[in-house]
Amino acid sequence: MNTLYPDINPYKQHQLAVDGLHTLYIEESGNAQGIPVLFIHGGPGGGTNSFNRCFFDPEKYRIILFDQRGCGQSTPHANLAGNTTKNLIADIEKIREHLDIDQWLLFGGSWGSTLSLLYAESYPERVLGMILRGIFLCREQDIRWFYQQGASAIFPDYWQDYLNEIPVEEQDNMLSAYYQRLTSDNEIARMSAAKAWSVWEGRCSTLDPNHDVVEHFGDPHVALAMARIEAHYFINHAFIEPNQIIRDADKIKNIPTVIVHGRYDVVCPIEQAFALYAALPQAELHIVRDAGHSALERGITDNLIKATKQFALSRA
Repeated sequence: MNTLYPDINPYKQHQLAVDGLHTLYIEESGNAQGIPVLFIHGGPGGGTNSFNRCFFDPEKYRIILFDQRGCGQSTPHANLAGNTTKNLIADIEKIREHLDIDQWLLFGGSWGSTLSLLYAESYPERVLGMILRGIFLCREQDIRWFYQQGASAIFPDYWQDYLNEIPVEEQDNMLSAYYQRLTSDNEIARMSAAKAWSVWEGRCSTLDPNHDVVEHFGDPHVALAMARIEAHYFINHAFIEPNQIIRDADKIKNIPTVIVHGRYDVVCPIEQAFALYAALPQAELHIVRDAGHSALERGITDNLIKATKQFALSRA
């Protein structure tokens, strides 16, 4: 079974101003002459971690990580102004131009898969291939499943903690209720809501309970950005049209694509991967029978690294 490559440090870091407010953190590691690969993190608002570099052979890949607007080491932290899907797609294209890359491989999970697909549909000529995990199509039913009714029936104990943050009379629209608190001027209420929102996601992300994952999601810096930015995107329908990814899938039908999805993914149920696969029949679909949503589950990690190895071989 494939496991993560050893930890490596970046050989170059960048601060890229993408407008008058937002500056993005970007880093490069691995082989500067290798295959360019862009790691697109989840959330939105999740930020990157050092282990994200470790899905790629550092001798074969030029590994590029960046923190999307408002999260990780990008500034200003948890800021919602100008934070839209259209702008994130434009940011990725600015990064490509800044790094003087002609084409690159996209590697994204969860919201990272959403943004990878949307960028590829906007700039198909710039994409060598895609390796996608935990497909999130960002449709209304996908958002409702996790934040209103669906996952609540599978993790009712964790759901109760998520519910407890909101008065009963507002629980018929949890997204709106959380959004109001996450964007309020009450710092205590804002932070309490952020932690409850983020921990709910962390608890549901793995098939087996994983304290480290939950602890990461509960970190105040991570939780505030993730909760605020996710709620901002989801209450605005992710700033995309209904079923836009599937509707426009014909634009990316010739891009080599690998889809990895856990059978028991509660955050993004596997139906979304099947819908994407139906629209992209040239893709490879790998269902991991003993995994949920997290990239750190053994079967998911194994399949992702197998895909990066195979892609490198195909480019040799």
